Amino acid sequence: MTEGRAHFAIEPWSLTEVGVDMASLAVNESVFALANGHIGMRGTFDEGEPIVVPGTYLNGYYEERPLPYAEAGYGFPEQGQTIVNVTDGKLIRLLVGDSPLDLQYGDVVYHHRTLDLRAGVLRRCTEWRSPAGRQVKVTSTRLVSLTRRSIAAIEYEVECTDDQGDLYVALQSDLLANEDVSTTQSLDPRAGAAMDRPLRAELHVGRGRHAVLVHQTRRSRLRLAAGMDHEVDIPDSATEDLETSPDLARYTLAARLPAGSRLRLVKYLAYGWSSRRSAPAVRDQVEGALATAKLAGWDRLLREQRELLDRHWDEADVEIDGDDELQQAVRVGMFHVLQAGLRAERQPIAAKGLTGDGYDGHTFWDTETYVLPVLTYTAPAAVRDALLWRHSTLDMARERAHLLGQDGAAFAWRTIHGEETSGYWPAGTAAFHINADIADAVARYWWATLDEEFDREYGTELLVETARLWASLGHFDDEHGFRIDGVTGPDEYTAVVDNNVYTNLMAQRNLREAVAAVKRNPETAVRLQVDDDEVEFWARGAEHMRIPFNEALGVHEQSEGFTHHEQWDFEGTDPSQYPLLLHFPYFDIYRKQVIKQADLVMALHLRGDAFTLEQKIADFAYYEARTVRDSSLSAAQQAVVAAETGHLQLAHDYWGEAALTDLQNLHGNSGHGLHIASLAGGWTVAVAGFGGMRDHDGRLTFAPRLPPRIQRLAFRVVVQGRCLAVTVTAETAAYRLVYGEEPVEIAHHGETLLVSADPVERRIPPPPEVEPVHQPPHSAPRRRSRPTSD
Repeated sequence: MTEGRAHFAIEPWSLTEVGVDMASLAVNESVFALANGHIGMRGTFDEGEPIVVPGTYLNGYYEERPLPYAEAGYGFPEQGQTIVNVTDGKLIRLLVGDSPLDLQYGDVVYHHRTLDLRAGVLRRCTEWRSPAGRQVKVTSTRLVSLTRRSIAAIEYEVECTDDQGDLYVALQSDLLANEDVSTTQSLDPRAGAAMDRPLRAELHVGRGRHAVLVHQTRRSRLRLAAGMDHEVDIPDSATEDLETSPDLARYTLAARLPAGSRLRLVKYLAYGWSSRRSAPAVRDQVEGALATAKLAGWDRLLREQRELLDRHWDEADVEIDGDDELQQAVRVGMFHVLQAGLRAERQPIAAKGLTGDGYDGHTFWDTETYVLPVLTYTAPAAVRDALLWRHSTLDMARERAHLLGQDGAAFAWRTIHGEETSGYWPAGTAAFHINADIADAVARYWWATLDEEFDREYGTELLVETARLWASLGHFDDEHGFRIDGVTGPDEYTAVVDNNVYTNLMAQRNLREAVAAVKRNPETAVRLQVDDDEVEFWARGAEHMRIPFNEALGVHEQSEGFTHHEQWDFEGTDPSQYPLLLHFPYFDIYRKQVIKQADLVMALHLRGDAFTLEQKIADFAYYEARTVRDSSLSAAQQAVVAAETGHLQLAHDYWGEAALTDLQNLHGNSGHGLHIASLAGGWTVAVAGFGGMRDHDGRLTFAPRLPPRIQRLAFRVVVQGRCLAVTVTAETAAYRLVYGEEPVEIAHHGETLLVSADPVERRIPPPPEVEPVHQPPHSAPRRRSRPTSD
């Protein structure tokens, strides 16, 4: 798949394409995707073509496939999981006379599409002249409901705009299963696996303007129902027809349009799936959802969407004065993060959300480390659901730990349903840090919400079982404390190492949070058979955790001995040889000082309480020179630490790389789906980077500083049922409680403040004076210079 760079007008609350750019078609399909955490619909054209990746997805709905190995090994996963392109209900084909509307043919007089971030809809307007010379104006509005989990809807209007008399048109509104997705074939291992006709038909029913198709996957045996119903507003005479077959239901409307008249169709869609219910039961579920959506009507669905987003933006918006491009990108990113998780409801949040088939639709550790921190302070109910999904996979995680000879739970590094599906064990099985990442998300959610029922019934168990894993995985060394050997940290270019600093520090927090949780919940501790000796072991392991440090260089080692590895030959590496994983053998990458993505640098952020400022400055400079950013996960974390260590312009540059990853297709693969973690990074850099927010041990602290170009930054966070507003300028920061009965205690650059409805303002001290840092060749971020028009 060839992917170009899309171009969008810079607007504060929307994203608009003008004209049809075939080179960026796949990217736009991802960027214009609509989702709610349960349903995801790529931003393909209503008429179905031109198209690159036809995608409609249901969260948690997957097919199994065998994982072949040239040489099998003990503990290797045997089954892979791939997200399924389910029944497509977006299709509304239009025939103008006898010419199908296809933007590759005829004349496109005018075309634009807009993703409206306030209304939560995708709007499209096209004026098109057929090869026969007839001209129509087509407008459509697509919605995936954020309030009604199983519902999507499309309003589609056709107007005759020429003066050649009556025009005959036909609309074909489809439900189509088993679409051809062979266009996603790629040599890039990050792309999804194409499947041939994964759905087996079970039921197809229809009457009037209403139809439902029921299918089941062949191996995973998951059952799916998709339904459609219609309302029509016809200016003149028309005929209607409905046909159903196993893989296609089609409602056809043929109408005569007098000049200047308009035909309007509203298509209601409902989706549901189950691993247990019968075909009639899932059909009935969809039938009921369709009935209530149609009863509510199109205008009410629009109103519900707007009202929900109004509330969300009131509590979560980030305002940036001085960089309009980033203002737009941060809001687009936040919108897609919300879409990825708001109605997931005990299903995972995948790396691509529900915007494409990249990574086979799997969820990874970056959900807990990048996405959930954003949602914790903007939509905490979605975090609760995501962590409840992790808890639902606990038995599988226990089985995986047992298979690996460990205690507690070893959660899957990549999965859809909960089983480990990574066939590459150095990056998958050995990346045990995911367990501490999950624990970190649990602890953060607890401190931010004080959700006692979650803490008692679910959170404590997650913390205990992950603590048990670390207790068995690590061991005490009389000379070097508590060691965790043979693991892979976030940097996948350095695998199977001893004492990865990020892993050890996150495990340390995991152990300490488990100790605190069992003390808060003694009855839960009894249920989990936690005794005093076990708690004492956790506390001692945390206290004596091994953290490698190179005294000669004055920096922490990313892992034991890392700073003694041979340097990578950056000067001899051609720009075309990035990402390195596609051009060099892993064995060579593993034994050199070259870093795929922020690893120890991420520890400086997430475990900043374990470092002094001087250590952060030295560590950042050392690892900045060795990080090639072959992962979209890197820029946001580097930005946060750059801001803290005084490299404010560099932080601004990295902010752009993170937030614009997909809008500018910086990694060349946005057509396979959005990089949800990187998009989450737009918020993270604003709030944790330039806002300086940290939440160590449940206490909110702020150390804001702005880069030269930004005149003002404002954001809000929700914490323990209260909403805190923060406004930062070059010289001062102001804190105000938007709502909440009790004041909130925070710190500003070390000074404790009690914030209520009356704003509290403090001056911002100057940043530390530091030497410039340097990146490897071809790895520096693009400079966020001020446009000449400013």
